[in-house]
Amino acid sequence: MKRNITKAIFPAAGLGTRFLPATKASPKEMMPIIDKPLIQYAVEEAMACGIEEFVVITGKYKRAIEDHFDSAYELEEKLRNSGKKKLLEEINKMSHVNFAYIRQRVALGLGHAILCAKPFVKDEPFAVILSDDVIDPECFLLQEMIRVYDELKCPVIALEEVPKSEVSRYGIIDGVLDGDVYRIKDLVEKPKPEVAPSNLAIIGRYILTPDIFDILEKQKPGAGGEIQLTDALRALLNRRVIYGYLIRGNRFDAGDKLGYLKATVDFALRNKELAGDFREYMVQRLKQ
Repeated sequence: MKRNITKAIFPAAGLGTRFLPATKASPKEMMPIIDKPLIQYAVEEAMACGIEEFVVITGKYKRAIEDHFDSAYELEEKLRNSGKKKLLEEINKMSHVNFAYIRQRVALGLGHAILCAKPFVKDEPFAVILSDDVIDPECFLLQEMIRVYDELKCPVIALEEVPKSEVSRYGIIDGVLDGDVYRIKDLVEKPKPEVAPSNLAIIGRYILTPDIFDILEKQKPGAGGEIQLTDALRALLNRRVIYGYLIRGNRFDAGDKLGYLKATVDFALRNKELAGDFREYMVQRLKQ
């Protein structure tokens, strides 16, 4: 049976200002958690759902992303000749998937970045994954969202309950619970806490339908002078039902320094090679 979702978009054209000076010449998406960059975790998450066609929206100074997913003949030969089969398999496990790269020449927001992918997506539904939202691998968030789309044939956006004091950092939904999903009634981009319709925040996983492009093409700049995806989704509500799926697991905002550190610690404690020694170090360090 033909899968409904075969393509994923990875917006990666942001300037990464919260991690300067580290991101002055190196993409934020290439910052590592243990031994893999943020964007590889996101790609592997999509691959686990059967997606094998990826488009990365890039900008200036993002060439390292393309190089990372490209073949590396000299390195591969060295690993092969050294008998390092496990490492060779690790760097080649994405060799069968297809990557396309589209440059967003001006950083005009998430909505504009997604619009840049229209020639690639054409008339198919697709996933959007923000790589600085790192999801617990045991959560299966994207897989569950695809299941909801397969059942309902409507756009699905990921949600997380956040403290009321933090709602101004997110797009926030007003919705009603319908089974295991929320039927969305409205969306507001970065509302003040006193007027926010809920504490259900939109996080970086989306299953979208191609009619979003018609709206994005006409969308006027919103918060921050950018083309906001939340505003476009709000307009899409006039055409079709949109559902929200509440994450059932941990999500780390690795675009934030504290969130990035939390993700690093969490993944280190899951790593079979590191967990024991790292846990012992953490215990000793916290005693000091």
